Amino acid sequence: MQIFDVPLAMHSWWPLIQKGLLVSLPMAVVSFAIGLVLAVFVAMAKLSRNPVAKAIGTAFVSVIRGTPLLIQLYLPFYVLPALTGITIPPATSAILALSLNVAGYAGETIRGSINAVPQGQGEAARIIGLDRMQSLRRIILPQAFRISVAPLSNTFIGLVKDTSLTSIVMVTEMLREAQRIATPTYEFTTVYIVAAIIYWIICTPLSFAQKRLEERLDRTYAKAS
Repeated sequence: MQIFDVPLAMHSWWPLIQKGLLVSLPMAVVSFAIGLVLAVFVAMAKLSRNPVAKAIGTAFVSVIRGTPLLIQLYLPFYVLPALTGITIPPATSAILALSLNVAGYAGETIRGSINAVPQGQGEAARIIGLDRMQSLRRIILPQAFRISVAPLSNTFIGLVKDTSLTSIVMVTEMLREAQRIATPTYEFTTVYIVAAIIYWIICTPLSFAQKRLEERLDRTYAKAS
């Protein structure tokens, strides 16, 4: 039994790279950007003194963290049209689900980062006349951003790989392309190994970029101190 088919691997390499760079990676970038904006609102809701806002934020995070991403992808594409009659394109449905998933996890990261900023920073801001929102925007959030860089970067790298699940909603990303290539010969092992290598190639520079960003922020913070 042949485990790895070299000619098939060479044939599948370029189509998989194209799907990775033109579909999977852009989908991850867009989903992360939208999710990060939503995450700030989620974090603010959970930190809010308003019990209704806090309850909504807590419930949202609980649902996102407590249910599999596969189901979160499934519901907007298959269930929502059945309930409302509104059909959502596969890519839009996938980005919606991934963005909400990012918002749930990144929201907790941002909330934890804000809480990690020493309370004295907020007290000092009030002393110089800043209100709560000004203090948050000018002093707390910049410091919280530095703290949250590592976990948020990990969330993004994980999201790049999570795009492989969008094949269940008919998005032709890298994994679905791998399935299409392997189906005629049933040599799924070979094509999946190639896909795994490409995911690794894409994620490795992102890991290096994360490290460089952390080092740059540390130097900036040290100079400011």
